[in-house]
Amino acid sequence: MATILERSGIAPSEPVEVNSENMWRLETPGGSENWNKSPYAKSDDKYFMISCDTHLSPPAKLFHERMDSKFHSRLARVEVDGDGVKWMVGLENGRREKIYEAPMEGEDKYRSVAGGSRSNTATPGIVDDTAIRLRIADQLADGVDGELIFPNGAGQFVFGTTDPEFCLALSRCYNDWAWELCGPYKDFCNPAATIPTIDVANAVSEIERVAKMGYRVLTLPCKPVFGPSDPSHTNYNHKDYDPMWAAIQDADLAFTFHVSTGRDPRTSRGAGGAVINYVIHSLLPTVEPMANICASGVLDRFPKLRFALIEAGIGWVAWALDAMDEAYLKHHFWTRPKLKHGLPSDYYRASGASTFSEDRSGLALVEDFNLVQNALWANDYPHHEGTWPHSAQAIERQMGHLKEETRAKLLGLNAARILKFDIPQKYRA
Repeated sequence: MATILERSGIAPSEPVEVNSENMWRLETPGGSENWNKSPYAKSDDKYFMISCDTHLSPPAKLFHERMDSKFHSRLARVEVDGDGVKWMVGLENGRREKIYEAPMEGEDKYRSVAGGSRSNTATPGIVDDTAIRLRIADQLADGVDGELIFPNGAGQFVFGTTDPEFCLALSRCYNDWAWELCGPYKDFCNPAATIPTIDVANAVSEIERVAKMGYRVLTLPCKPVFGPSDPSHTNYNHKDYDPMWAAIQDADLAFTFHVSTGRDPRTSRGAGGAVINYVIHSLLPTVEPMANICASGVLDRFPKLRFALIEAGIGWVAWALDAMDEAYLKHHFWTRPKLKHGLPSDYYRASGASTFSEDRSGLALVEDFNLVQNALWANDYPHHEGTWPHSAQAIERQMGHLKEETRAKLLGLNAARILKFDIPQKYRA
């Protein structure tokens, strides 16, 4: 029986203009012609490929048009001053932040508008089927057979509040819209439902609601309460969250933690700020939920949970697992609880995963450190730090040394197992 996508008749999009600054993306040592399968979209014997980190931008006015008017003054919005300068206002921190726009050409320009409502028929706040079809065409051209989708643009502010009621309203608004848009193409486009974690009862309520809608994956902020680290705040290692873990396990849903959530990553200012914020305040905080889940006994109480860390790469995972085990063993006199089934790293290997796009160090370690079952490929569509629309070349650059079985697992089979993506019949032969 044909899938929804096959019946839709969507064809891969045409190649995007590659400007000079992106020519390096086309560089490849080749070699995939000697592999059992190919990463190229036009190949007759292609890998099954799932991009486990992509992004979708809701219309700018979505939250204003769908949420109760009592929240409108608190919604983030763009204002333009008399000099034509754009400012982001209405943020939780009360700041008024200048928006810096970089000039873009070629595929950089295309990436900046892809993943949103790009058709001329798009109306703010209204689901636009043409936009989602354009998106799928883009992904098909990159060899992708399915994707896990996270909020972008205005959707990034869903977790940016400490008010439980406001966070719940934001989450429900985004989740309703994302499912309306992606539901008709759910065998390809799989949005992750945003879960408001400030209040456990709200989290449980939304988990149960989105499970009934048809969602298969959830996304939680890296810290349950938005803002800088505060010892007075609860966290995922506390038993307060057991009802939430129980709801997730009962619904048989995977859950994720995406970078740059739980706190504002734009912390450093001045020289090197862009690099510092990306590495220290965006990527590294993703270690925290992994340790909270693997070292606290959560997985002893809820052994069927499955989770993934999104967009932080995999090069750090081997180090982090060793660090958790070292602390557990060498600080045994302080360590509580005593885990029932091994070391913290054993729990990650049994229940966790992390995504990567290009990751030389991670791919050098993945086989030797027994992490083949725990890595998920992603093209990060349409972000500049991703590999779209030249993923095949990136795969050739970095995965030639891996075993054939490893490549197949990283590119799609792990996603089918952990995130419950269906494998089309053509890949089962």
